[in-house]
Amino acid sequence: MKHEESHRAPTECPVCGDPLAITRLGCHSCGTELAGVFETCEFCALDTEELETLRVFLASRGNLREVEKHLGVSYPTARLRLTQLLMKLGLSGDSETSALSRDDVLAQVAEGTLTPEAAQKLLAEMA
Repeated sequence: MKHEESHRAPTECPVCGDPLAITRLGCHSCGTELAGVFETCEFCALDTEELETLRVFLASRGNLREVEKHLGVSYPTARLRLTQLLMKLGLSGDSETSALSRDDVLAQVAEGTLTPEAAQKLLAEMA
């Protein structure tokens, strides 16, 4: 069977916003299908930019200066992206959020490397 272009599965219900459950799996080769309720991957909810940040961070063995160079962003932006990634994965403690200053967040909005919506979320987390 020919493989079709793959798309990222949505993680939230478009109607109510609750998390979606994986209930069906299929084999492209033979057509076999499995139905049930399967655990989701915690990394599957990451968008393309977040996955790239994670890959670069892991490949650089956690060296933010290397992340900065590879992504072509400033050090504060690299740090901010990592903090956002940790927050999205539910791995940030108060220390990670407090490591960012309000000025860091606002500077990223001014540079265009952070959306106002993401900045608003980060600033709310800091409060």
